[in-house]
Amino acid sequence: MQEFETVIGLEVHVELLTRTKLFCGCSTAFGAAPNTQVCPVCLGLPGGMLPLLNKTAAEYTIKAALALNCTVTPNLTFDRKNYFYADLPKGFQISQFFYPMGTNGYLEIHHNGESKKIGIRQLHLEEDTGKLSHFGDIISSPYSRVDFNRAGVPLMEIVSEPDIRSAEEARLYLQKLRTILCYLGISDCKMEEGSMRCDANISLRPVGSSELGKKTELKNMNSFRSVFRGIEYEVERQRTILLSGDSIIPETRHWDEAKGITRAMRSKFVSADYRCFPDPNIPPFPVDTKWVESIQASIPELPDAKYYRFIEEYGLPPYDAEVLTGTKELADFYEEVLTCYREPKTVSNWIMSELMGHLNAAGIGITEAKIKAKDLGKLLQLVGKGEISGKMAKSVFEEMFATGEDPELIIKKQGLAQISDEDTLDGIINTVLAANPQSVQDYHSGKKKALGFLVGQIMKETKGQANPQLVNKMLEEKLKSS
Repeated sequence: MQEFETVIGLEVHVELLTRTKLFCGCSTAFGAAPNTQVCPVCLGLPGGMLPLLNKTAAEYTIKAALALNCTVTPNLTFDRKNYFYADLPKGFQISQFFYPMGTNGYLEIHHNGESKKIGIRQLHLEEDTGKLSHFGDIISSPYSRVDFNRAGVPLMEIVSEPDIRSAEEARLYLQKLRTILCYLGISDCKMEEGSMRCDANISLRPVGSSELGKKTELKNMNSFRSVFRGIEYEVERQRTILLSGDSIIPETRHWDEAKGITRAMRSKFVSADYRCFPDPNIPPFPVDTKWVESIQASIPELPDAKYYRFIEEYGLPPYDAEVLTGTKELADFYEEVLTCYREPKTVSNWIMSELMGHLNAAGIGITEAKIKAKDLGKLLQLVGKGEISGKMAKSVFEEMFATGEDPELIIKKQGLAQISDEDTLDGIINTVLAANPQSVQDYHSGKKKALGFLVGQIMKETKGQANPQLVNKMLEEKLKSS
């Protein structure tokens, strides 16, 4: 049977986290009533003001280009991309067609224990379109509505090289890209709100061939799961067609999340002629070296650097480091806990099991949680000092997560302080031994289970508040001397 190699290139559109649009002062806030955040500039009405570049959007794009190892263009220019846009009233889109902001970059992913660089062909800045919503069907008089609030929002497009070979690699690439952009603070990358969108160009070719096969473009994937499932389905669809002896039709296809299939939208037999030319209303803006250097200096420690530092500095296993550096907020939380309790692996275990378990159950992120890093550090200090047991600590943690209260206050309110006073424990141990002479005799006869029974009786007597390590130590000493 003919074997095929999958070839995938991704086009990722990311809305930038600016307060105003790319060429006007309209708000970019998500969720406003339709068509309330518009003006003559972003609507392209005649007689309006000329477009004025949002410099913050340009800085964010340069920052992304640097973080993705791109070469930054020396001049910032914009072009008109002429096309019929039902959701962009000007009839053209202002974009960077001829001179993208960044070129020839790469992003590194880790898959199956190996690292792989995915090339980034270009990264450019453009204005977003409006949002079309379709209603009804052929029978019930279909109609569409358009909301222009999104038209003119700064949009960064990142185009990969066709270096991706599987749906899993595509998902890892997207997740890594999202993590980097969130670390930079230039986008919230919320796929469910449309601030990060992905199209995939997919083709198959015989194994060993260097020529690209006929491709389809897959749209409407609004989650990492959708990207994975959509690509998996499309790859299998193309493989079935090729094995039957037919050819792939170049077309744009729509991913139907509910049905789990792709559907044809429109053919792509010829490339679109956008009749691009430099926008006459936006003069070139020089990207000087000092500006780029100042932006470079503002880039925080990125995920890969943080990942390797966590392994080297804190001695964490790679898996722990990968989880903890998954978001900047979680990595910062971890390091803040360490300032209070310097046991890296213990802290990692608590965050990965207790904290993340509670976050997932609550369906929230670390920034929405009430629990404070310094309070988790304080709780672990109390465990380390033997003032409460690990079991008690988990109970206290639940209350901390729910209320955000100080652990010492919770311990005091619930009467959970661990008994570590040796005089107090000595009296309790004597009482338990006197009440269980048969267990004492069993211990001396070599029955090890007797020790566990006696410890259990002591814990029962103290309602679980006795220091278990100290109880074991004192009990064994007393039994050996009796």
